[in-house]
Amino acid sequence: MHTSFPRRTLGRQGLSVSAIGLGCMGMSDFYGDSDEAQNLAVLNHAIDIGVNFLDTADMYGVGRNEELLAKVLRTRRDEVVLATKFGNVRAPDGAFLGVDGRPEYVAAACDASLKRLGIDQIDLYYQHRVDPNVPIEDTVGAMARLVESGKVRHLGLSEAAPDTVRRAAAVHPIAALQSEYSLWTREVADAVLPVCRELGIGFVPYSPLGRGFLTGAIRKADDLADNDWRRQNPRFQGDNFDRNYALVEAVTEVAKARGATPAQIALAWLLHQAEDIVPIPGTRRIERLDENAAAARLRLEPEDLARIDSLLAEHQIAGTRYPEAQMDSVNR
Repeated sequence: MHTSFPRRTLGRQGLSVSAIGLGCMGMSDFYGDSDEAQNLAVLNHAIDIGVNFLDTADMYGVGRNEELLAKVLRTRRDEVVLATKFGNVRAPDGAFLGVDGRPEYVAAACDASLKRLGIDQIDLYYQHRVDPNVPIEDTVGAMARLVESGKVRHLGLSEAAPDTVRRAAAVHPIAALQSEYSLWTREVADAVLPVCRELGIGFVPYSPLGRGFLTGAIRKADDLADNDWRRQNPRFQGDNFDRNYALVEAVTEVAKARGATPAQIALAWLLHQAEDIVPIPGTRRIERLDENAAAARLRLEPEDLARIDSLLAEHQIAGTRYPEAQMDSVNR
């Protein structure tokens, strides 16, 4: 692995990862059909260039994404910082059954992930969504026992509200909070990020490219496959799409002036917000992976950041980040 790739530290326990990770969800679910050989090529190339922070979850493809990563981990485990998640429960046919944070489920889910991944320890284990029916102290207590037993190295939360984060951190150190954060989803900056700073918790933005929208590659909803989940996302629908694309066009102008791409500007903007922010853009193409990775070395000047801030003030994002029925499961 190329150790010269920029690295960052998540949490106060010294979890060192590449400054940009790789979100693996789309290789197995939600974004239409994919090719396994191509996905494996992308995963191996990521490790080759030093992008060693790979992010998956037991729900992605109902276990298939973890099984995909197992094929790489079999020979390259020592080169990877592996993050996976539990809590979103799905039936074998993919139907969502709810969120489970019960201590007994935590233990069973971890064992199942370890088996699918073909490893004996998970580097970073997240609760994917907070279970409103189980005290966070009980869930994190069960996660802490996984650390004590050696099955997990570090703990994380996803889409947890500030008070939930505080309560969790009082039970066991939390290395990272993973929530949506990008040029078009910035709510975490107001209340969540300050709590992370205070408690020494790293922040891992998922969908840092707005589910691909901020790259400029999606020019109309019809560019998406029929079975692409984004067709159900309000920000990709109707007039919302056109209103939101105006921000992409504005960011593209900033990118041209810097000799960069819109995706690189979006990722560099996140990296400039704090030293312990590690975005995890997903891709199924090596050329996109290389493009995203290059953003780790893109220096934005104060005038660039000021220009971007003015654009964000000018362009209000239209539509919720999930369909309305799913919004009550985030920032909980």
